[in-house]
Amino acid sequence: MTHSHSSAEPLNVGPRVARSIWTAVTVAAITTAILLIMLWPRGATESPGLVAAGSDPVTADVIDRSLVPCSYDPLLGCYTFTVVPQGGAFADESLVLDQPLETTISNGDSILVVVNRLDDGTVVVSFYDFERSTPMLLLLLLFVAVIVAFGGWRGLGALGGLAMSLLIIGAFALPALLAGSNSVAIALVTASVIAFVALFLAHGFNISTAVALISTLAALAVTGVLALLFVWSSNLTGLADESVGYLDVLGASIDPRGLLLAGILIGSLGVLDDVTVTQVSAVLELKSAAPHATTKELYQRGVRIGRDHISSTVNTLFLAYVGASLPLLLLFRQAGQTFGSVATQEIVAVEIVRALVGSIGLVSAVPISTYLAARIVSISDEATATPAIGSDT
Repeated sequence: MTHSHSSAEPLNVGPRVARSIWTAVTVAAITTAILLIMLWPRGATESPGLVAAGSDPVTADVIDRSLVPCSYDPLLGCYTFTVVPQGGAFADESLVLDQPLETTISNGDSILVVVNRLDDGTVVVSFYDFERSTPMLLLLLLFVAVIVAFGGWRGLGALGGLAMSLLIIGAFALPALLAGSNSVAIALVTASVIAFVALFLAHGFNISTAVALISTLAALAVTGVLALLFVWSSNLTGLADESVGYLDVLGASIDPRGLLLAGILIGSLGVLDDVTVTQVSAVLELKSAAPHATTKELYQRGVRIGRDHISSTVNTLFLAYVGASLPLLLLFRQAGQTFGSVATQEIVAVEIVRALVGSIGLVSAVPISTYLAARIVSISDEATATPAIGSDT
């Protein structure tokens, strides 16, 4: 019997094993589809933005800068910029923008401004943000080029999975959350849809990918149970993120604690599918190198490989959270607070729980995917000892 050396290639198994695997995948797909239809947001979920109607940010070019006394305090110095909006009611007009001395705006910058005309006819220009679309588009193109150059067709599949993941989040998850649906249910459905799309697009529609998918969903369930248990037992409210307060101001009826749980589930999915695909591939490589290895032997060797992967991935997870929280950690350090007092404050405790729960779910993915793959290849050998090997579905 010939086994694939990559999860992107079909794994040849007997018809009975193939039917069992695809039945499990089909049940999961149908369940996900039913829940997706039930939770799909219906009706308008848009809320008015913080920027008033008729004063949306527009792109403007900075063409001149001069140092003048501030309008609100002549004793202080301010910069006056001449900006030219590229759209809106004041397109191509030269307008004046006042900014304090510490501003980082320079001549030649492209910025976003909000322009309003007051009742007395005065035009007021306010700085909104820097215009970043050009460098971000260049970075996106570079990212796509690198992925395609090194990944080939699998790279294209991975990009397709990424695009579909963003589409699912934008078209379903965000509107459903704003509509007030159950956050945890939305997160589970979203993660399940993303797992189906991303795995099959990136690694092919075959038994190997199906095994990785089943393992991913099982590990995701473990992560969900742990997240629910420790978010509630730690009395995390989800209100530490100031964005939740903004949503409340905008009239969005969202459960902050449920939103926190949803973030943990969706955030853990990316590393879960990476681990499951890697472990399934490792087991297939081991079986190819040692055709007579038993399920136990394959499992033990596969787990040893998984330990190395887990140690580096868990470290990556924690470093990512620490990197994102550096300003906050510096603030607490400067205030002279101890590590214990800092760690138990919700704004930090949320990230600790997120990292620990995600890591435990990640670790659980190793034995789940390794055992499932080892058992399947062993059953296939037993089933095909005398008759011919059945082909992949």
